[in-house]
Amino acid sequence: FAGAAVCLRAMPSASVIVVALIYSLGAHGIMTLNDFKSIEGDRQMGLGSLPARLGPDRACRLACITMGGAQAAIVVLLLVWRMPIHACIVVALLAAQLALMVRLLEDPRGRAPWYNATGTTLYVLGMLVTAFALAP
Repeated sequence: FAGAAVCLRAMPSASVIVVALIYSLGAHGIMTLNDFKSIEGDRQMGLGSLPARLGPDRACRLACITMGGAQAAIVVLLLVWRMPIHACIVVALLAAQLALMVRLLEDPRGRAPWYNATGTTLYVLGMLVTAFALAP
């Protein structure tokens, strides 16, 4: 959003704002996976991170649903906005992430850093594709 505002030197369009909000919601999953490294410390300090509250398995499932759901919503919007090529690219990136998520779910705690390096990169590439779709 900030980047769009700076580049345009004006308020971004409604589509940019909606996409920024959806991707921000999906990024909550990324932040949840990032909290896996401090589960014990969070519990000892009384911090209510999702992995500390829900446990690694349930928190991982929620993170995957959050990230995948956000991108699915983006695909729908791109199709509605008649940007099928961009939508197909995001679908391909999401499909690759889903394959990685299956592996992540086998060992959420052990593979969270690995997924942050692989799946999160694909998520960000989807954001880039969407930004190109919305570029004036």
